Amino acid sequence: MSLTQILALVIFIAMFVLIVMDKIERQWVTLGCALLTIVVVFLIAMKSPETALESLNLKAFLSKSFWIASEAGEEASMGINWATIIFIAGMMIMVEGMAEAGFFRWLCMTIARIVNYKPVPLLVSFMIMSFGLAMFIDSITVILFLAAVTVELAKLLKFDPIPMILSEVFCANLGGSATMCGDPPNIIIGTALGYTFFDFLGHTGVIAFCCLFLIVGYFYLVYRKELVTESVSEEDIKMLPEPKACIKDKKEFTIATIIFFTAVILLVSHAATGLTVAFIGTFIACFTLIAFHKKIGFIIKRVDFKTLLFFIGLFVVVSGLEATGVLGLMAEMIGKMSGGNTYVMVAIIIWLSAVASAVVDNIPFSATMVPVIKALAATQGVDLSTLAWALAIGTDVGGSATPIGASANVVGISVAGKNGYSIGWGPYCRTAIPATMIVITVAMITIFVRYL
Repeated sequence: MSLTQILALVIFIAMFVLIVMDKIERQWVTLGCALLTIVVVFLIAMKSPETALESLNLKAFLSKSFWIASEAGEEASMGINWATIIFIAGMMIMVEGMAEAGFFRWLCMTIARIVNYKPVPLLVSFMIMSFGLAMFIDSITVILFLAAVTVELAKLLKFDPIPMILSEVFCANLGGSATMCGDPPNIIIGTALGYTFFDFLGHTGVIAFCCLFLIVGYFYLVYRKELVTESVSEEDIKMLPEPKACIKDKKEFTIATIIFFTAVILLVSHAATGLTVAFIGTFIACFTLIAFHKKIGFIIKRVDFKTLLFFIGLFVVVSGLEATGVLGLMAEMIGKMSGGNTYVMVAIIIWLSAVASAVVDNIPFSATMVPVIKALAATQGVDLSTLAWALAIGTDVGGSATPIGASANVVGISVAGKNGYSIGWGPYCRTAIPATMIVITVAMITIFVRYL
């Protein structure tokens, strides 16, 4: 390895270690490592200001294809993937508007009422709702509201909320794998490789829906005895809020619903309209801020800017690995390990992604692996989309296996802990690891049968 490759790799490993240690907020870790990459790798070692500028990718904003796709399958250039960042920011703003209108609490209470507040039907219905919402909305937001409502229902209906929270977390991660906008790794993969909403839905979505039935059955068998409750009186049920009482303002609720369905329509049709996710994210953000103009300050304040900064730094560090050829070496190593056998290559990618995402955040891992699978497809003659679906499923679902594998897991455990329900590594992993292995195994077999 050359000096520039060693420097880029050392910075990348240091970033990963610091993220896992969790002593410094992760956005400062990635931004600091990004600055080191630009100064030490690009400017000092490579003596290439052009590469440093390319890693910032600011010229993307001036390109027509950034806003309106000029050609299907156009790939993003090296550096910061601004389309991903703008889209996530736009969806964050939309979600805050929906939350302020009481949309999520209304939905949870409506479904709870439909199943007569019975724990086992609640378990199944909330798992399906978690899956469905996570197809379009960030899984962190989905779990934040679902877990809070679950705890509220559990206290009044006298059942243990932990089984429901754990099953909701898993289904949120599984649902996120079904679409391009469902989980950050998919947004990264989709924008980098030019895949559409329907591309994901027709491939990872099919796998996710098939696995949903297996996972609902699995969690039902595991937790059905734990959800047996004492007799719940009519008085207990009357203490629960009516669904309509969760709506803070009918006008705002209606507007938030319209914005949500507008976002869904734009995402579903963006392959036909040519509108990119950057355009959709910008449009939805503007629509929300105009509609909730009296609460712009409140909504903007609640946007997770730390995550957006985390992404910016991450993309620069990964561009250091790409520009110095480190990712090409990784691709060669996987190619040698597989011996050119496509089945082995897919198995390595899906299981490596799953195991790695269970230990470290799946977002930096997916951003790192996108150039790797591009190199593998080019050098090994394997269809790129097959590797992309394996990577997406592996990173999205693998993060479910441990309490720290995905942000939704951390949020669900945190909400439970704040309400007096502690979830340790043992109880979490005892059910989550087998569920993860079921999904990854089914996904791998499906990819073998369908694509190879």
